Amino acid sequence: MSSRTGASVVVIGGGVTGLSAAWWLARSGADVLVLDKGVVGWEASGRNGGGASHYQSPLFHEEQRLWPRMDELLGYSTEYRRERLIMATTPEHLRHYHYMADMHGQLGYRAEKLDAKQIRELVPLAGDNALGGIHVYFGGHANPQRTVQAYAWALQDLGGRILQHAPAIRLIAEGGRVTGVETPRGTFGCDSLVVAAGPQSGYLLDQVGVRLPLAPARAEMIVTEPAPLMALGGVDGNGLYGRQTLRGNLAYGGGPHEWMDVGPLGPAARPSTPLLRNLARRVAELLPKAAHLRVIRSWAGVVENTPDGRPVIERLKSPDNVIVATMSGVGFGLSPASGHAIRDLVLDGVCSFTDLSKLSLARFEGLPEDWREQKGWRPAA
Repeated sequence: MSSRTGASVVVIGGGVTGLSAAWWLARSGADVLVLDKGVVGWEASGRNGGGASHYQSPLFHEEQRLWPRMDELLGYSTEYRRERLIMATTPEHLRHYHYMADMHGQLGYRAEKLDAKQIRELVPLAGDNALGGIHVYFGGHANPQRTVQAYAWALQDLGGRILQHAPAIRLIAEGGRVTGVETPRGTFGCDSLVVAAGPQSGYLLDQVGVRLPLAPARAEMIVTEPAPLMALGGVDGNGLYGRQTLRGNLAYGGGPHEWMDVGPLGPAARPSTPLLRNLARRVAELLPKAAHLRVIRSWAGVVENTPDGRPVIERLKSPDNVIVATMSGVGFGLSPASGHAIRDLVLDGVCSFTDLSKLSLARFEGLPEDWREQKGWRPAA
């Protein structure tokens, strides 16, 4: 379908997963239209720590292959920086990080175990609470907002289209396939559909008889005033993920989640919550020599969580032209690889570089209807 009121492939969701998928498809010559309910990257895609290392994912090797090349491939800067430090402030954390380093080594990636003196030399904002950690020589981090922009601009350079403020309201199905997407700005026909709509994905798939269990949560981050630049800006620990920006600001987030219920159009507002105090305290604990810095702004996005915390990436059997992509909080770092996988599922029917069976919906068969209540993943009264 080449009509301007539709596209061969319609992608619902303008976060990094949807934009990466659209860019990969456009690179292969597909006619692509991205629909977003608001502004691209306005949810968790633009509000995260920017980390790019998910060693427990079947997409991990492709993630690591692609990130160092993304600026060149996209033609725009993502501010990607390789390497990260993970710093322990408790003996339990140190044991866990050493276990992670061993796992990285088994996968063929370099990760060096550091003692307290070594970690303090590499992290000048750390204090006497630093017990050691690991130096990860892969992965790294990028700027989430820059990356969203890079995907969007690169997609448009290839002729792909993005329609913002066009929330998907209804999927139109005929003959076992989805043939169109209804929005307040018109109905858009398609030959194939990618549903990468974050927390709204479950609502949309319900319309075609597909159950995708998700629990939305607010993902918050804080940003401090600038500190002197560290040699390595990616420093995790104390349950936090984040980075130092190129201007010196510290941008950090990391649980606990504030569970939410969101409708088809997403949350009505994103006010800050008391979780910001928790984040600020833990950043000061992790980096005591930055404890005097003021928090100058905060971000709040919405992330969708599957019951087991792993993504779902699958081409459905019915409707057989629909690809589901929900990333359960790890979408940013995996986006180069997930976009490649989605491209393969749309055009070839199978992923070319890894086995996606662990990410299928079948693992949730028999899941009780009250699974959120059982996990305590409902909004507080």
